[in-house]
Formats: sequence, structure tokens, C-alpha cells
Amino acid sequence: MYVDEDNITDLAARRWATAHSPRQAELMTALVRHLHAFAREVQMTEDEWMAAIQWLTAAGQISNDKRQELILTSDVLGLSMLVVQLNNRFSTRATPATVLGPFHIDGSPAVPYGFDMSDGIAGTPLFVSGKVIDVDGKPVPNAVLDAWQADADGTYEAQLPEIDEARLRAKYHARKDGAYCIRTIAPRGYAIPMDGPVGDLISTTDISHFRPAHVHFLIDEPGYRKLITHLFQEGSEYLDSDVVFGTKDALIVRFTEKPAGTAPDGSRIEQPYLHAEYDFVLQPD
Repeated sequence: MYVDEDNITDLAARRWATAHSPRQAELMTALVRHLHAFAREVQMTEDEWMAAIQWLTAAGQISNDKRQELILTSDVLGLSMLVVQLNNRFSTRATPATVLGPFHIDGSPAVPYGFDMSDGIAGTPLFVSGKVIDVDGKPVPNAVLDAWQADADGTYEAQLPEIDEARLRAKYHARKDGAYCIRTIAPRGYAIPMDGPVGDLISTTDISHFRPAHVHFLIDEPGYRKLITHLFQEGSEYLDSDVVFGTKDALIVRFTEKPAGTAPDGSRIEQPYLHAEYDFVLQPD
């Protein structure tokens, strides 16, 4: 059968329905139908089609092992958060999930309770402490909290090509009772990278390109659903306009000002600091 405007969608969908995996066949035939429907709805021009191809090419070319422009694309379109919510329908007692973001780096160093992952980087000291528990309030012993964040200027390690060692990221080991304590510096709300294809696209709109101040966490313990989440600083700018749609009420935490003295990990600190308290609640697998 020869192709025309009326039959092209059915022909393409039938071809992709021959995929050896039933799930791949389902995904690809649906993708074909939705893409074709989009092109018909907007009456896509050939110039617009080529512009889209060039944009995707540029997004791939700027990506590397520290920067993922296509994840950022998914984030700003709201797709990342939609997929997170479709796949993480946790109990209301569990800590909600949010986006991974484009700056997670595998292989962060394992560090003990109270370790200072800021390692001399300028900023207001911040302690984050609490427990890792299950939905019944029982501790999850020896849980590993993979934490990472931006610095006081809003910059991640992945954005600093001259950095070749872990910076503001570490894997903390909780104690047997689930208690954990992280020492770092207060992060800053920041703009997503605007020097690539995503930035170029956002610059053509009135969309805010900022994220509120937050610290990222990933907890992946046997017997529990993997949790990817943030803790946001209460009162931060951009909480209600987060460019990646990641803010949730249950993840907004007060960073309480504390005087110099005994820190949450029992050590002595000679300057005022901030303290955030939060219990991570894991969903059973």
C-alpha cells in the first residue's frame, strides 16, 4: 500500500507493532500515533520539523557524563515529575518522591555520621539530621543517604569542569537506630543552565528559570522502594514557581538559626549555623 496523508499513521503504527517485546510494541505504536496527532494539530511546517531536529541534536551534543541536557528538557516540560508521580504512588505516611535532576553523579564517597561534605567551601554551616524510618515508624538501620547539592552561589560540581574530586556530595551512613546527621553549607536557589538548548528555548518565554534552595537525597535500601527526593528551605524564593515542578509541601523544611555551641552531631561549632530536622519515611517494597 502506498502512503498518503490519511494512512501514514496506521501504516507506521502497524510496522512498529511488530516489535519483539509486547511492551516496546505498545510504547512505539502509541508514540507514533501521538507524534502524528501533534504534527496534524499544529500543522507542522518543514522548517519547524528541521528546527526541532537541530535542537535535539544540540541537546545531545552538549550532554556528557556530568551534564544531561535531555533530562533537563524532560524536567522543564514537566515530564520528569509526571513520570515520578506515576511510578511513586507512596503511602501518605511516606516521604514523597521528586525529580532526580541533571546533576547527580554516581560514586560519591561513603562518609560517617556528621561528616562535613562542604570541606571548607564558603557558606553558612548547615546540619541536616533526623532518622530513616518505615511507614510504621520503625528505624531502617544503617541506611545509606546519597546527598548532593549546589554551593552558596548555586553551582553544582558538574558545572565546574576543573573539579576532579567529589564536591558537596557524599553517601552518609545512618546508625543502627536509623539516625543520620549531615554537615554541609546552606544551598542557594539557582538558575538552571541557560547556556544550552534548554536555556535558549526558555529565553523565548516568561517562564522563571530558577529553582528554590534545596538538598538532594537518594535512599535505596533493600526491602523498600527507592526514594529520590529533595529537602527545600522554608521561605526560599521560587518555591511556587520551581522551573522543574519539583516542590511539594511535605518536603519544605525550616532551616532554624542556632548559636555557636554544641552541634547536632555532638561536636563543637564556633559560629552560628542552621539546622534542619527531617525524618525520611520509606515505603516498603
